[in-house]
Amino acid sequence: MKPLFHPDTADIQLSSVLYALSDPVRLMMVHKLRQNGERSCGDIELPIAKSTVSHHSRTLREAGVIRTRTHGTQRLLSIREEDLETRFPGLLNAILSSYEETDEL
Repeated sequence: MKPLFHPDTADIQLSSVLYALSDPVRLMMVHKLRQNGERSCGDIELPIAKSTVSHHSRTLREAGVIRTRTHGTQRLLSIREEDLETRFPGLLNAILSSYEETDEL
């Protein structure tokens, strides 16, 4: 399995983070990760196909919002809260505090 790309903390760009969190599904993923902690892709209950979850996970990972680690055959996702707080203090809290789950998805 090839190593996954994660930007260094100093390389996380505000525009990439905001783009990644602008999608309702990705925002829901991050909200659920914050509520429940590290989870595998399949453990996050979302109203989309698993292949689409992989796409959204990749977008969040490449933007520097989440970290993906491999454990056996599973890929575990977690939020890079410390890195995001270092780069953009208060941003993640501000975005997630205004998030409300809706039935729009």
